[in-house]
Amino acid sequence: MLSYPSGMTVSSRALGVLSDALRAQRNQRRTRWRKLSPGRQALLVVAHLRKGETYADLACGFRIGTSTVYRYIREALELLAAMAPTLAQAIEVARRKAFVILDGTRCASTG
Repeated sequence: MLSYPSGMTVSSRALGVLSDALRAQRNQRRTRWRKLSPGRQALLVVAHLRKGETYADLACGFRIGTSTVYRYIREALELLAAMAPTLAQAIEVARRKAFVILDGTRCASTG
């Protein structure tokens, strides 16, 4: 398989937050060894979320197996989901704003 370099703008803050969460989880679980550092794992996950890179492409680019890519992405998504505010919290924040932009593909009607 051939690989190629690619460019992508990424928020260093977003990478830092995810890297820190991954590092904390690894310390909590007392994980001894991983193929990628928390920072590289965060970059892999962001590349998947931001650019839609396939598991096979990520595996090739990061020189790991596709099953490892799958596990790394699942692990990070579970952490991000746990960090996300609840719907009630998001509504409370939105209530205090002058305006809110909703971005999504589906919208449920209430009535």
